[in-house]
Amino acid sequence: MPLKSPCFRLCLLLTVVNRKPFWYSVQIPLNGAKLIMQRKWMLVMGVILMLLGAGGFLLFSKLKPAQAGLQIETTPQATVYIDGDQMGTTPFELVQKPGEVSIRLVPIATETSLAPWGTKVTLVQGIKTVIRRDFAENEEASAGEILSFEKRSGNTASLTVVSAPDAAQVNLDGQNRGFTPLPVNDIAVGEHKLIISQAGYSERQIQARAGAGYKLTVVAMLAKLDTVEANEESALVEELQREKVKIAETPTGFLRVRSAPTKNATESGQVKPGEEYVLLEEKDSWYKIEYQKDKEGWVSSEYVKKVE
Repeated sequence: MPLKSPCFRLCLLLTVVNRKPFWYSVQIPLNGAKLIMQRKWMLVMGVILMLLGAGGFLLFSKLKPAQAGLQIETTPQATVYIDGDQMGTTPFELVQKPGEVSIRLVPIATETSLAPWGTKVTLVQGIKTVIRRDFAENEEASAGEILSFEKRSGNTASLTVVSAPDAAQVNLDGQNRGFTPLPVNDIAVGEHKLIISQAGYSERQIQARAGAGYKLTVVAMLAKLDTVEANEESALVEELQREKVKIAETPTGFLRVRSAPTKNATESGQVKPGEEYVLLEEKDSWYKIEYQKDKEGWVSSEYVKKVE
C-alpha cells in the first residue's frame, strides 16, 4: 500500500484516534477462540477428575472391610476386657471387624464381692451381638443371655433357644413351645418375648427382635436358687400348672360343697360365685376341690367351669 495513498491515511487516522494499531482488531477473534478451547479442556479435565474420584471411592468402599457390632449391658456396672485389653465400662458398645473375640467382664467394686465372667463370641459382619449379665456372688447364682444372629437363605426369620442348664421350658409370646435346645422355624419378623424357666432356677425374661433373612440364637443362663427359694419356686410352678375351676352364678348366691360326689351326700361347706379352686379330682359330673386349707369336698359341675 503506498504510504501516501488515501487508504493508508485513513488507517493512520484510525490508529491515532483509537491509540492502537489498526491490525489489533484482527487478533480479537483469534484470542476468543483460544479462550473457548481452554475452557473446553478445563471442562473435560474436570469431568475426568470427577470420574477418577468416584471410581476411587467405590474401590475404597470395596476394599474397606465390613464391620460388626457388640453391645454389653451388666448389673451392676463392670469393666470390659476384649482379647485381654481393657476397653471401657458397661454399658458398652463397639464396632470392629468380624471374627471371634474373647470377652471378660469384671464387676466394679461393690460392698459384696461378685464373680467375674468371661466368654468367647463370634462377631458377624453387619450384625450387632448383644450380651447381658446380672452378677452375683458366684457363677451359679449369676444370670444373663447372649443374642446373636446368623445369615440364612430367604427372607424368613428363625429362632434357636439354648440354655444353661439344659432342658429349660421356653415360652414364646405367651405360648409354651417346648424345652431347650429348641429350634423355632419361620417366626414372625419383629419383637418377641421369651420366658425361660426351670424348677430350681430363676425365671429369665428376654426381649428379642427377629430379622428377615436371619436366624436369631438366644443363649440363656439361668441363676440357681438356694434351697428355700427353690422349694418355694417349685411349689409355685406346680400350683400354676395345676388345673383350676371357677364357681359360676347360682340361684342361691352360693354353691354347696358335698362330702361325696352325689346330691345326697352331706353338706360340708359353701363356696361363692367367682371364686377359683384347684381341681383335685373329677368324677362323673362332680369336681373335687380344696375349698379351705386342709378341707376338701365335691361340687356339682353344673355350676362350675374349668379355667383355661
